[in-house]
Amino acid sequence: MNVRQRRALALLFLLLATAAGFAAPSVVRAATAPDPAPAVAPPAPFGAACRTSVQGSHVIAYCHNPYPDADLVRLHTDCANWWDLDADTSPVEVGPGQTVRLDDRCWKDVRAVWVTHQKAP
Repeated sequence: MNVRQRRALALLFLLLATAAGFAAPSVVRAATAPDPAPAVAPPAPFGAACRTSVQGSHVIAYCHNPYPDADLVRLHTDCANWWDLDADTSPVEVGPGQTVRLDDRCWKDVRAVWVTHQKAP
């Protein structure tokens, strides 16, 4: 083997080693890449849709549950005057496809009204 052939062979080995050096990290990265997290199912929709209305000192709420799980709803009334007692109704179960009516009142003026939801046992 003459000098030219040795140089050509050395150059070929050098090119192969360089190519292997570039390829190896990508193979290592692909082999050690973490597995993607399993897909988490979105939570099932829950909760009755409630409409509240205030007329003077009287409060009315209608809650309709379009979902398959029962919902326990409570009406909370915050009265405007300090001497007027705030009130919370007992929990009322709203089954699938049902509508319930909740009502309450203050002696004089109403400051705020809201409905809370809780999953039925």
